[in-house]
Amino acid sequence: MTKTNDTTEPGTKLSSKIASVTEMLGRQHGATIAELIDATGWQAHTVRAALTGLRKKGHDITRGSREGMTCYLIEVA
Repeated sequence: MTKTNDTTEPGTKLSSKIASVTEMLGRQHGATIAELIDATGWQAHTVRAALTGLRKKGHDITRGSREGMTCYLIEVA
């Protein structure tokens, strides 16, 4: 039995969650791992993997600090 992965199709929950992550990272102060977990329902390791995937797709994601917590931000040219 072959398992298909329909979650990568445009318009699916995964693509909308990635869009939410991208939007949150584009905010002026970015987003923390905790904020991304709350928004997506993913576990921390899944959020970190999503950040890696976005980097591999060419997004320039930087890491900074906000209120003593690490936050991530997509640099907009």
